[in-house]
Amino acid sequence: MNILVLCTGNSARSILLESIMTHRSGGRVTAFSAGSKPAGRVHPQAVRLLDANDYPTDQLRSKSWDEFGADGAPKMDVVITVCGSAAAQECPYWPGAPIRVHWGVEDPAAAAEPDWDTAFTTAYDQLHRRAMAFLALDIAHMPQATLTKELTQIGTL
Repeated sequence: MNILVLCTGNSARSILLESIMTHRSGGRVTAFSAGSKPAGRVHPQAVRLLDANDYPTDQLRSKSWDEFGADGAPKMDVVITVCGSAAAQECPYWPGAPIRVHWGVEDPAAAAEPDWDTAFTTAYDQLHRRAMAFLALDIAHMPQATLTKELTQIGTL
């Protein structure tokens, strides 16, 4: 199953969820991340946090969602947006995905540097909880409508 995680900047939240989903799924899921207005770099605190939790970080990069709309791009089964509600963030919309859900998380990259540790840990914890709930589902045998309902519910955790 291919999952595309979208946010605006693709420097923190979407990168965290991409890593968690891909590396905790045991090969059942391949997650990708992108942004509608990519920052052009992965936030250094996201890299530090992922390194501290033994996730590979050498291939992570901030990228545009245009890559996933191009010919030859992997077909996405699920698109998850992770934009928060603070500062009236604009959340990207991905057309054509069979399942689209929103798992809002406040942007830790918006925090001042002295608050990075707390902001990124909070975002990571929320995303990790949601990813593990997703990965506990029998996604291979679940009807699309049921999976959509389950994923929407997980977004409230």
